[in-house]
Amino acid sequence: VQLQASGGGLVQAGGSLRLSCAASGLTFSSYGMGWFRQAPGKEREFVAACSRAGISTYYTGSVKGRFTISRDNAKNTVYLQMNSLKPEDTAVYYCAAAKNYELATTPRSYNYWGQGTQVTVSS
Repeated sequence: VQLQASGGGLVQAGGSLRLSCAASGLTFSSYGMGWFRQAPGKEREFVAACSRAGISTYYTGSVKGRFTISRDNAKNTVYLQMNSLKPEDTAVYYCAAAKNYELATTPRSYNYWGQGTQVTVSS
């Protein structure tokens, strides 16, 4: 199983980025997908989750209204559209796949993880 995250970069506050996570080696449509992030010196935190069919989504409060998670099961890819970025959004962003949960918010609920992509928001 491989999850390949991409799309990170350096952006000014108020800008946008779109992260992608391409999955292989698993039946993608059978997994709930999530995005987490980890800033230096902090624990990994939940950002957003998407159900298997992409119908239901869930967000942590600090990104609600700014970030949108979506998936394309035909392309085995999950996305995180990030708008109105803030310096506090700076972190390494990880995608993850959960076999037994659809909108899980805890890291231990996820079976597979991507390698992470750096997002840096300057003020």
